[in-house]
Amino acid sequence: MKHIFNELHYELVRKIAEGGMGIVYEALQRGIGDFRKVVAIKLIKEEFSAIEEFRNNFIGEAKLVADLIHTSIVQTYHLGKIGEQYFMTMEYVNGVNLEEFIDRHIETDQYVPTDLAVFIVSRVVRGLAYAHQKRDGAGRLLGIVHRDVNPKNIMMAREGDVKLTDFGIAKALDLMYNEEGDVIAGKDEYLSPEQARREVTDGRADLFCCGIVISEMLLGYNIFESADPENTISNILELEIPDFREKRPDIDEKLNAILTKSLERDRDKRYLSADDMLTQLEMHIYGTGYGPTNEKLAGYIRDLFGPDGQGAAERWHLGETPHPKAFDPPDDDTEEVPGPSL
Repeated sequence: MKHIFNELHYELVRKIAEGGMGIVYEALQRGIGDFRKVVAIKLIKEEFSAIEEFRNNFIGEAKLVADLIHTSIVQTYHLGKIGEQYFMTMEYVNGVNLEEFIDRHIETDQYVPTDLAVFIVSRVVRGLAYAHQKRDGAGRLLGIVHRDVNPKNIMMAREGDVKLTDFGIAKALDLMYNEEGDVIAGKDEYLSPEQARREVTDGRADLFCCGIVISEMLLGYNIFESADPENTISNILELEIPDFREKRPDIDEKLNAILTKSLERDRDKRYLSADDMLTQLEMHIYGTGYGPTNEKLAGYIRDLFGPDGQGAAERWHLGETPHPKAFDPPDDDTEEVPGPSL
């Protein structure tokens, strides 16, 4: 037997997000014998499915991410079409995105703990290091650049996993439909200087964006963002990078150096690769011993979004963040399920 053909059955449960060009749903994939798997469905709106360039970009994203198998990247399982609409089936991440995480800290008037901010970005950089080094079946380096690393595209699961998503404007060998130099790809406030200048990018562009993300986590705002998009672009290119120790007292010299190097406008002065940046991030949080883990992040997320979330950061600093299991409902009344008889 060489081929298996079978119809896939998805039940749309709820709308997760909607943008100008598409909708993301939580869905149930059903199979024989009451098989069920929770997935996410990214559906292009019909009017955009009809546009060849957009359709090619969407198909290109699916084909690219299908081969990116990494714990820090949201997985893509299937590309399909219903009627005239294209859709992508992806890993469902039950949690929050980084924008919601940052906003919750602002709402509760507290800073993201420094070691936790470094840990979160280090997981993203791990995924980028893998993507940047990915080769095709013939051994050719694909030259993947995400080009859209921003808080909305960083997911954090309730279990503490951090995952990068949305490679919709990524560039890669044979999978780039918008030529660099013609358009600016990415969100204005999360552009690298190369993107802002419409120059050809490489992986170091993503590292600049990671620098923006970690500084936003630490300060609670994006240092480059302005109400006027042109001013935002100008800030990306010209704004003096601050000494972050003056912005927040618990940012130490080593972390300030990481921020400063990642935000170098001359990419030759930035980290040479995501692996280099990852090494410095992990040395910062683990250099003196035990540091943040997925399980610790899971406990912090559940504490932060709980009824007493305004004290989450203080409990973290005191080492009093509850274990994730502490937030589970009691199971005293749950009947024990008997094991299988052999």
